[in-house]
Amino acid sequence: MPPAHLAPDVAAFYATQSAFTDPGDLAPRYTDLPRDPAQLARVARDLMIHRGEGETFRYATPQDRLHNDAETRYLDDILRIVVGRNDAPLSRRREPEDRFVGVCRDFSLLHCSLLRHIGVPARLRSGFATYFGDNGFHCDHVVTEYWDPARGWLFADAQLTEPLIVDTWKIDFDPMDVPRDRFLVAGKAWQAIRAGEADPGTFGLHPPQEGPLNGEWFVAGNVRLDLADLNKVETLLWDIWGTETEAGQELVDPVRELYDEVAPVAGDEVNFAAARALFTGHEGLRTPRTVLSLAPYNGPREVTLR
Repeated sequence: MPPAHLAPDVAAFYATQSAFTDPGDLAPRYTDLPRDPAQLARVARDLMIHRGEGETFRYATPQDRLHNDAETRYLDDILRIVVGRNDAPLSRRREPEDRFVGVCRDFSLLHCSLLRHIGVPARLRSGFATYFGDNGFHCDHVVTEYWDPARGWLFADAQLTEPLIVDTWKIDFDPMDVPRDRFLVAGKAWQAIRAGEADPGTFGLHPPQEGPLNGEWFVAGNVRLDLADLNKVETLLWDIWGTETEAGQELVDPVRELYDEVAPVAGDEVNFAAARALFTGHEGLRTPRTVLSLAPYNGPREVTLR
């Protein structure tokens, strides 16, 4: 197979840390870690537990951790929580009680940080996974997309490197090469919905019968988040700004038309220059200094970013 090609400016952009992935003064903790992307995915997995995985790990998650850990935006602060609970090297697997209690974004943020530290171009991608169940629902999810010199951009899901999770969800693919029909980036999902090829009600955080956190408005929000991720602004999944629509509300046509413009730029194939220009040039897409955080447990509040 001939080597894949990545433009030098794109490689340099995604191989350097963002404000969100920078380990800061805890970077020395990375020194003795492996340099293989798959091994680094397992390192990330073994330092964290998803706040919905308590039963799987037979762990009763303390309420304060359940409510507060995943509100941590920046990787250096996440690492401080990890080493504060157990000061062992990061290569050592933690017991559940010593782990950071996060969500999908946090596994991917840490994996992305580890990859960028060794010079591997990497970025978060927001979209929808079909592998957390067999009911046809597309579950809100975040993965890492990293550059393989032989094959190009690949999706990696660090959460799936844990055998317990593989068994629970009957995962039948390599978590370092998630099939693109099993994880749909938000722009691809948006295009399918707009073309009448997919039911918007099957995309979201919960199926329709469990609440209103699904539908066209939800997919639009994920397109906005994914464009920010492509610009290395890896916010919390419930940080909102700009064109965000109130939960369950129908989108107005100007907003639909804006996301019709964004979706093809932020698809499986990313137009880097266009993604940069759209994000930096449109007030409704660009992340402002202060965002509204709709924290699932702690309620809404305004947060000023670093």
